[in-house]
Formats: sequence, C-alpha cells, structure tokens
Amino acid sequence: MAVVYSDYTRDRVGMFFGLTGIQLGILTAAASPALWAVQTQRWGWFAGLALGWAVLLVLVVVPVRGRSATGWLLAATAHAAGVALRWARWRSRAAAGRAEEPGVPDLPGVLSGFRVHDGPPTGPTNTRFALIQDRAGRVWAATAAISHPGLALADTAERDSQGRGLAGLLNACARTELICEVQFLIRSVPDDGAEREQWLATHQNPSAPDLARLVNTQMAATLALAGVRTEAFCTIVVPETRLAREAREFGRGIDARARAMTMLMAEVETQLRTGMRISSVEWLTSPQLAAAVRTGFAPADRAGIIEALTAREADPTVNADVPWAQAGPSGAETTSRHYVHDAWHSITATLKLPAKGAVLGALAPVLVPTEPGERRSMLVAFPILPASTADRQALNAETAADMGEALRSHAGVKTRAKDATAIARTRGLDAKLASGNALVRPYAVACTTVPATMRIAEFGRRLDASIRRAGFAPLRLDLAQDAGFAAATIPLGVGLDRSSDQ
Repeated sequence: MAVVYSDYTRDRVGMFFGLTGIQLGILTAAASPALWAVQTQRWGWFAGLALGWAVLLVLVVVPVRGRSATGWLLAATAHAAGVALRWARWRSRAAAGRAEEPGVPDLPGVLSGFRVHDGPPTGPTNTRFALIQDRAGRVWAATAAISHPGLALADTAERDSQGRGLAGLLNACARTELICEVQFLIRSVPDDGAEREQWLATHQNPSAPDLARLVNTQMAATLALAGVRTEAFCTIVVPETRLAREAREFGRGIDARARAMTMLMAEVETQLRTGMRISSVEWLTSPQLAAAVRTGFAPADRAGIIEALTAREADPTVNADVPWAQAGPSGAETTSRHYVHDAWHSITATLKLPAKGAVLGALAPVLVPTEPGERRSMLVAFPILPASTADRQALNAETAADMGEALRSHAGVKTRAKDATAIARTRGLDAKLASGNALVRPYAVACTTVPATMRIAEFGRRLDASIRRAGFAPLRLDLAQDAGFAAATIPLGVGLDRSSDQ
C-alpha cells in the first residue's frame, strides 16, 4: 500500500482559541469601550458598541476564501486604484517602439525586477548557465530542464523510494544553509508537431504514393490535436544575504556569486539523479531560458522557435535565439478573475492540502488538459526554513497547542478529533527536527491557459474540478492573477510565500 503523506500542521497556531496575538490584541482593545459602558450602566451605548465589536470580529477573524474581510477590502481597494491609474495594463517597450538593450528582460508585473546574467564556463563544452537575479526580492536562482519517467507505471516501492529521495533532496538543501527554496514546475502543452514537421521535411520520400501521403497527413493532423508535450523544470533559490557571504571565497561581483551557485547546482543535480530517478538534468543557458519564458507567455510560439533552431543547424548565420527584450508579452492586463497576456487568457488557483493526506503522484489529474488548445501548468514549491527559525516555530507551535488545550479544558470546551490530531502532529514536530529533518512550508499553484477566442471562465471551472478530482481543494488567486501566473508558468523562481525568515 502506498504511503499517505499527511504529517503536516498549520504554519501558525493561535494561542487563544485559534486567535493570533494581533487578532487578540485588536479584539481586546475594541472591547474596552463596551466594557466601560457596562461598568457605567449605559446600556444604549453598550448595545451599539457590542454590535460594532461583532462587526469587527467578523472583519478580523472570519476568513472568506483564504483571506479575512479586511484583507479582501485592502486588496480590492489596491486593485481598483491600479485600474483607475492604468497600472493594471502593461505594454512592452518593443511594442511601443522604445526597445533599447536586447539582453535586458522586459517583463510585466512581479517579473519586472528580474535580470539574467551568464555564469562562468562549465563542463567540457564551456557552457554558461543562466544566473537569475530578482532585484526586488533580493534572491538569486538557477533553473534546470529535467526529464522524469513519471509515476504512472511505478509500483508502491518505487513511489516510496522517490518520496524518500525528495525528502533527501530537501534535507540536503537545508544542510547547505544557502538554498531557501526548491521549485518544481511542470507544463502540459498541446503538441504543435514542430519536430515531426522538421523530420518529415528531411526524410519524406518525394516518390511516395499520393494516397499514402494524404492518409499520413490527415492522421497526423487528427492525432496532433490530442497530443500533449510535458516540460519540467527545477529551480533553486538562494537569498542575496547568504550568497554574498559564500561568494567572498570566490572574489566579488556577479562572477563570484555565479561560481558559488555552481557548487550548489552540482549538489542538487546529484540528489535529483540518484534519489528522485531524474534521467536528465540540463541547467538552462540564457537563450534557452529566454525561449522557456517566451513559450510560457505564448505557447504557440514554440513552433517558430523550433523551426529557427533547425534552420541554424544548416546555416550557422541564422539567429534562432529569443532576445530577452522580446521574451515577454507585447501587452498584458490584470483583471480581478483572470490574466490577459497577448492573445491568451489564464486563470490560476492554489491547492489546499487535504486533511486525509495525499499519495505521491496525486496531482497528476491537475495537469491533464480537457480540450485541444488548453495548456495546464503547475508549480510545487518547497520553501526551506533555517534551523533556528524552524526550532523557534516548533517551540511556539507546541506552546500554543498546550495553552489552547488547557484553555479549552478550563472552559469546559470539548477537544474535537480535528483539534486533537493537529495537537498530536504539532507535538511530534520537535522530534522530527531533532532527528535532522528540515522544516518546509510547501505550496502548489496550478494554472490553465487558453487562446483568447475560448471562454476562460469555463476552463477555470474545469481547473477547479480537476483539483477536486485529485483530492485537493482549489482556491482562486483573485486580485492576484498576474503573480499566480508568473509563479505557476514562468521558470524564473517566482515565489508567493517568500518571507524574511528564509
């Protein structure tokens, strides 16, 4: 029987009936006027103040689709201001006729602060990998294209072995004290048949019977609609503060940071190949990463890129590289429910972990397109907390669980099975940390992309249905669809839960 992974707890546990310190402080301060009205026996004032306190309780405590009412109010206000000031619409410099440096990325939204540098020559072919710099988030990253045989035909022992390999990868990254996040991004793209067309152009026999060629062409056109190609990427993220200290051994500047990243990439590649049975790990160069970004925004552009790469093999003067100034969309717009980029629309949703747990490979239905032309993509991220932060959070969580249980017992409130399970998992967290395991804060983001001629709302509902069929609960990233799309589709190391303690 496959192992069910369910040993996870809430990130933060409230000490007083599930309330955090900030929530408890706000409610206590708001209740002071009502208590004063009771003491002075001003019952009319007390009724009004009690009603206001109840409204504040709903605004601060009660979550609505993952956020409090106050959070929704602030997000809606910010979005409305962005729409009114035209910040929600973006146009590339190339589309406006103001493109300057071809090597400088021109990307929208949260990707605007990214820069890509060439690393030092490595390997027998002196390949220069792409070093990704997020100037706004103050992190560095490197992305590899990986190839995995999949889990569809894997038995229980193989799945458990690869699960232990993933745990070993995360523990190894935590022991480096440099890597703060490991990301796996998968894109299920409709097969455009570009490679087959290039093969036919060079191998087709001109003297073949016309009927055979006609039948072959019609069958290829029909089967291509049902074909799906999978692209997988692995990204490691390192904060600037940690990388700068490590880079002092190699010198100064970007070159020193790139050499320090090279050492980390070698460690991660070893873990990927041995523990997780990944057959191919290729760290992307700057042109390869630009092509991956471009096809992330416009999936249909891949056929033209493949044709240019094939033409360059015959004629070295052909420029098949995608300039970074044109890797992004020509225009983009953020709406409240979906994201518009060029002639494509996308909807993004996060996945809530099920209480019953999940087996390895349970997310496979999320990546299955429902119609020709639809692309599915998903990011599974594993932010790694430092050992000191993990110990402190484990201690605080255990203290909060003990205090909450004592308060319930003193108030005569029965501890439900759900609360008892959460308390047991929280108390077992410290033992796992003591045995050398790393504490991670995993999350997953799924995205569906379709041409603008198709109804994106319908495909958004189908994405939610696929997430529920996999055993998870969907949570739309309304008012933040641009950030969700960048994280779930673009392999640049964008994070949605990157806090200062990492």
